[in-house]
Amino acid sequence: MTPPRHQIIKNLISPLSKRVADEAIESWERLADKLIFLIGEDGFDSVYARSIYLNQAAFPGLVANTPPPQADSRFAELRRNLDGQTLPKASEANCLLLITFTDTLAALIGEKLTNRILQMAWSMDISNSTTKENQE
Repeated sequence: MTPPRHQIIKNLISPLSKRVADEAIESWERLADKLIFLIGEDGFDSVYARSIYLNQAAFPGLVANTPPPQADSRFAELRRNLDGQTLPKASEANCLLLITFTDTLAALIGEKLTNRILQMAWSMDISNSTTKENQE
């Protein structure tokens, strides 16, 4: 069963927006702000770099920053990549990257906590009623 956060991510990303890169970076920055408090900058950067790596086959332009970036330029490479794509391709890449990131995060800290962090970061309701953790 697909986690509800996947649909939330798809709804968050507008494939027709002319500001796709700006909106993507805003979403990532809001997520980073909430998540770094919990797992630290190194933890966030590691999960982010892993997500980039896992999606490079589908989107070869995605490149992880090395060495890990400063907080104020953490998503500069992502912005450059998204700006260089068509709007639908940039939206698709960002969506897949966010889904991969949240899947990895959920595997590490659990579905409930991941959903709570996303809810705080993006001010959205993410229902956990279909997850195994709530049924236990």
